[in-house]
Amino acid sequence: MGQKTIFTTYKPRTIINKHKRPDPWFWIRYSAYPYIGCQHGCEFCYCRERKYAPYEDIKDFPYHIKVKENTPELMRKALSKAERDTIAVGDYQPVERKFMLSRRMLEICLELDFPVFVLERSPLVTRDLDLLQEINRRTHASVVFSVIHTSRSPHAETISRLERLAPAPEKRFDAMEKIAALGIRTGICFMPILPDLCDTDENIENVIKATADHGGQFVLAGPLTLADQQKIYFFNHLKANYPQLYAAFLDYYPQKSYGPIGDTWLKAGRKVREVCQKIGIPDRKPRPIIPGEKRALNKRAAELLSDKTYTMELEGEPDFRIWPYRKAAWALEDLRQDIGLVYEKMGAKGLQSIENIGPSIAKQLENWIRQSTDSEIQGNHAPSTNIPI
Repeated sequence: MGQKTIFTTYKPRTIINKHKRPDPWFWIRYSAYPYIGCQHGCEFCYCRERKYAPYEDIKDFPYHIKVKENTPELMRKALSKAERDTIAVGDYQPVERKFMLSRRMLEICLELDFPVFVLERSPLVTRDLDLLQEINRRTHASVVFSVIHTSRSPHAETISRLERLAPAPEKRFDAMEKIAALGIRTGICFMPILPDLCDTDENIENVIKATADHGGQFVLAGPLTLADQQKIYFFNHLKANYPQLYAAFLDYYPQKSYGPIGDTWLKAGRKVREVCQKIGIPDRKPRPIIPGEKRALNKRAAELLSDKTYTMELEGEPDFRIWPYRKAAWALEDLRQDIGLVYEKMGAKGLQSIENIGPSIAKQLENWIRQSTDSEIQGNHAPSTNIPI
């Protein structure tokens, strides 16, 4: 008989996490989650890290779910005072059927006109399509499914066991198809790509093809990261159940290494990009723009620069060449003036006057500004990728 799950309700003081800048993967500025712990219990989950899972015994992670019962009140209070931007919300593990806090979060986002981003492993999210569709009509909504294999993949049985009680990937793809049919942006988070399991050519092609076939519009790929108690837990699990994988992962993640060493991840990332290009979907999430956004040009330019940094990382460029683009993207996120007006008044010299934007990047931005159209800037789709940045 399996261990019984217990639920503890409590009232935290805060619920909203505010990021200094929108992250360049999901394009979220805020995040809020109603539960701690997860009944799906994926053995590798980064949420087992100490900062996300403050358990005395990390083995309790899937069996002791902590419910933030005052989530709606805290969320309404915080968002009513916040600058409007995209917020990551929701958690559709089985406990949601009872407490329905994820639905309440969407109701508040709709009420206060906040765009939303939802990352899920569960088709239960389709229960709330009425709210997601209305949010998307007013601002925008994105629903992204975490998928790292299909049932046809070479190591499907092992990966499924590591995902424990997470719904089968086919159920996630079916949910994606329903969401795409309503015009809501959807795609997959192909993370973590587990070395020697998920990074085979066959698995990568299977996952990306299934995404496109079910209406997915993008693929976000990333490596497995391991830290503190999560790393200890996962390594102990591999040692007890998969000795050969344990030996391999010791090589990939030695000592205090957070990510895989060497080019393990870069090879997988480049393969993902290759297959995405062949199938015709991007390996980045297009940045949604809130209707009427006054600094839309800045945000589009920051998106292009962020995408450039990712491309340079995949190509193995040295950090000293990547960082100028990253810092330039941050500068545009922080800039309160519209760069179109800066350029209109002062030309390329005006762009160079912006902190962390040198002559080379200023020239690239100038070319992009001159060729961009209003529909590309304000529209909720990817900017023109044929403009060199």
